[in-house]
Amino acid sequence: MITHPIAPVFDKESRVLILGSFPSVKSREAMFFYGHPQNRFWKVIATVCNEELPDTIEEKKALLLRNHIAVWDVIASCDIEGSSDSSIKNVKANDLSVILDNARIRAIYVNGKTAEKYYKKYIEKKINRKALCLPSTSPANAAWNIERLTEEWRVIRDE
Repeated sequence: MITHPIAPVFDKESRVLILGSFPSVKSREAMFFYGHPQNRFWKVIATVCNEELPDTIEEKKALLLRNHIAVWDVIASCDIEGSSDSSIKNVKANDLSVILDNARIRAIYVNGKTAEKYYKKYIEKKINRKALCLPSTSPANAAWNIERLTEEWRVIRDE
């Protein structure tokens, strides 16, 4: 069983919540979200927000907070082999009230089908809020190039 090691990023000004499934090995090593260099999350978010690509964890947090974006994951702990989403078992979901009780979140988005699956299974009915599934920024989602991803992710700016 691996426990999620990264605290959520949000403040009382956060309006959009983006949820991944569970941090990859690289993200757990980096102790921050989307730590794999091939993951396109930071490129997409920076482009959508008309910002420079952040480099450090501090720059990434600042970019999110400046743009009223909260980030966390659906899963609090699970059994997982490496970073393989398909190997996820024994899921315990995160308690989103930590964010939802302290920010006026207008929209919830999930980053990819795995996050959507576990959100629907463990969270949606509990909090009575739907999440919109955006295409995964993972390098495993090779069918989506950076331009298509960015276009789909622009919806987060409409909130």
